[in-house]
Amino acid sequence: MSSRVLPIDVVRVPPGLEPLRAEIRTFLDSEIRRGAFTPQCDSWLTGWDEPFSRRLAEHGWIGMTIPRRYGGQGRTVLDRQVVLEELLAVGAPVAAHWIADRQTAPSLLRYGSEQQRAEFLPEIAAGRCYFAIGMSEPDSGSDLASVRTRAVRVAGGWRLTGTKVWTSGAHRAQWFFVLARSAPDTGDRHAGLSQFIVNLRAEGVTVRPIRLLTGEHEFNEVRLDGVFVPDRYVLGEIGSGWGQVTSELGYERSGPERLLTTFPLLAALVSEVRRRADRDPAAVAEIGALTSRLLTLRQLSLSVAGMLAAGKPADVAAALVKDLGTRFEQEVAERARMLADEMPDPDAAPGTFTGHLVRGLLHSPGYTLRGGTNEVLRGVVAKALERA
Repeated sequence: MSSRVLPIDVVRVPPGLEPLRAEIRTFLDSEIRRGAFTPQCDSWLTGWDEPFSRRLAEHGWIGMTIPRRYGGQGRTVLDRQVVLEELLAVGAPVAAHWIADRQTAPSLLRYGSEQQRAEFLPEIAAGRCYFAIGMSEPDSGSDLASVRTRAVRVAGGWRLTGTKVWTSGAHRAQWFFVLARSAPDTGDRHAGLSQFIVNLRAEGVTVRPIRLLTGEHEFNEVRLDGVFVPDRYVLGEIGSGWGQVTSELGYERSGPERLLTTFPLLAALVSEVRRRADRDPAAVAEIGALTSRLLTLRQLSLSVAGMLAAGKPADVAAALVKDLGTRFEQEVAERARMLADEMPDPDAAPGTFTGHLVRGLLHSPGYTLRGGTNEVLRGVVAKALERA
């Protein structure tokens, strides 16, 4: 692949961050031992635990890259990456603060007004303010430029009308960023789009559940019926929504959650295979192949994090991470199913090998869909190659 398309510099976690890794591991071991949570796959989507988020914040592990003047820690992207890896590796319940910390805070720092930063960033860093994402719409798939939600200018602000889907955590979060068409479509679908910060408790907002195969309620359809958004909650500039959203997607698609969703299952599988290594060398080889791929994907994710920290465009590289990483997550679930000595039991206890296996399999169809379908993301990479 041309370096003009993906000018990625190799980034490595410096040895000096190992004390931080040891600190978060000690904290998580303590939390598990006292029964604060049960490790599970897909914890960054389904593990909503506000008290746990606040405990992380007390240690300074939320809002790590937010400047200190806004209540954050002012630490590096790699500091934050170390903490994220450890949280995901044990399947900690991080869903409540995940979106706000992952992409809301960086977007506010880049595009938000000083008033917006002062209002939201300290609360995000304290683990008390939770955001959702208002991008996808019915019948639009991953084609964000086809949004039909309308923003109409009124006295003192805007009125938004439309429907958003796959809105993770909208039934619990307080706010979400909404991408809407604020000007008539003139043929350039990327023009005339704007972002708004919408209160999910506002009049005219209706949240309806979209349930997972497990029956869990994490996704939602959010209907906006003339919802008033004051001017102070316009994010960035009117008409600049497309550029803002594509930069935001770099944060959404490239993080370690795009390769570590099924890591608790992989760790449990290693333990299972270790018990029978002497009589199943083929299973040991399978584990080796999965592990080598994971290490490569981790390196790619770290390198994209470095690009984002340096302010470089990362939408194409992030699309590649998301495509390769989520396919890997699905394969972990499938390989575990093939190597298991037992049939998956839907009633298996959470946290056990079989419990991880059932959850990993039932959630796996969504891995390559959320955050943009992999087919669309391959199109993003192909267009970049064509332009190179």
